[in-house]
Amino acid sequence: MSVLQKACHVEPLDVLSRFRLGFYQCLTARADALFELADAVLCADGPVKTLVGLSLAAEHRRGHGALYDGVNHGRLDVARLRVTLAGLPLPRCADGRLVLAVDVTPWLRPDAATCPDRSFCHTYGRGKGEHQMIPGWPYSIVAGLEPGRSSWTAMLDAQRLAPGADVAAVTAAQVRGVVQRLIEAGQWDPGDPPIWIVLDAGYDVPRIAFLLGDLPVQVLGRMRSDRVLCRPAPTRVPGATGRPPKHGGEFVFGDPATWDEPDAATTTDTERYGAVHAQAWDRLHPTLTRRAAWREHTGALPVIEGTVIRLQVDRLPHGGEAKPLWLWHSGTAITPAEVDRLWQTFLRRFDLEHTFRFLKQTLGWTAPKLRDPGAADLWTWLIVAAHNQLRLARQHVADLRRPWEKPLPANRLTPARVRRGVRHLRPKTAMPASAPKLSHPGPGRPCGSKNKHLAQRHDVGRVLATGEAYQRPSHHKKGTKPRRKS
Repeated sequence: MSVLQKACHVEPLDVLSRFRLGFYQCLTARADALFELADAVLCADGPVKTLVGLSLAAEHRRGHGALYDGVNHGRLDVARLRVTLAGLPLPRCADGRLVLAVDVTPWLRPDAATCPDRSFCHTYGRGKGEHQMIPGWPYSIVAGLEPGRSSWTAMLDAQRLAPGADVAAVTAAQVRGVVQRLIEAGQWDPGDPPIWIVLDAGYDVPRIAFLLGDLPVQVLGRMRSDRVLCRPAPTRVPGATGRPPKHGGEFVFGDPATWDEPDAATTTDTERYGAVHAQAWDRLHPTLTRRAAWREHTGALPVIEGTVIRLQVDRLPHGGEAKPLWLWHSGTAITPAEVDRLWQTFLRRFDLEHTFRFLKQTLGWTAPKLRDPGAADLWTWLIVAAHNQLRLARQHVADLRRPWEKPLPANRLTPARVRRGVRHLRPKTAMPASAPKLSHPGPGRPCGSKNKHLAQRHDVGRVLATGEAYQRPSHHKKGTKPRRKS
């Protein structure tokens, strides 16, 4: 299939039915209960507030006991489901390119002392709007991005981060698995444009680009405004003695005197931001040292060159100071047209935030008070499967809008409005779950007896991948010098 055919491919309703059958086959234990639980998430009236409330939905034909039993004792073949997700139609850019976004979102469990494997999750916007570290389960999500402004993404993978995990290494391994499955599914062929991986601040973007160097991908990510990179080493003068230099002059993000003339510069007029000024400098790299992630690297430390893009807008949509945005792209020698395409693609990364909000506030991803991390992983994959069913159904449901809502075309319906029509579309798709059998509830614990088996309490993990205790990085404190090393 050519790139043009992939970009113009329209998924019919039978794609949704095939995915539902494939999803059911991935459920290896309590399949009927889990499948109907996912349907209840899709068809419940209003946002999902509690897990047990889903047993009242008409699509869930079993009792609340079967619901809890399915979540706590059910099993799902994650590897098979990942392959199924990779074979679904995916959104593409105008040139047929796949764009994947990666980010971490927390399932906060601050008061769940009996839950193991909790970590301190970085949150913002709670309380007084300050940065806080709250115990919970952080999940790394990989999703495909659409080219225009949208609240839709194509979720491809979800992985819970263990306490002390090396985020860059785990992210690189996760992206590697997704890209390899996409290639095996025929989503990328030799000769197609490289897949773009978009990351926000907090990731070691050059290191991830180095770990993924053997794949047909290019990494685009945001860097802190206090970074210091280096230019390429100067050409060695004939007859010079001593060891040749490995790095050139410094490029300080906060010091315009070190910038020199950009290799590419563009200005684009937009409705939301006014004039957008983009400047790009080619072949800049960080200075690596043998500590932390590079401590066990064999051989000489690599020089990871890329393109730095400085983005400055005239205004922000909701007011506030428009500070410059710094991006790093693993490609070099890019044209001004590619510079514009890169920063516009990075803005699409924020569509993933709409997906996180929809998963938590509407589908009830973080609503259950689960104790077992394995049950949390199972429930997470049910939510991922439900979200993909919404994406496949978006072209086939009627717009059941509220009286105060404006009509929207089929291609502009939000996930919440598509969800309203899934109940009417569901009978037209595959429904492999069998009818429940008659049963009687168990005796349970005798009335008046107390639970003598107290649950074990766990401390919140806050250690680095090296096993060392966590300490606040010096560059997070005000009044510190620019970061020169990684």
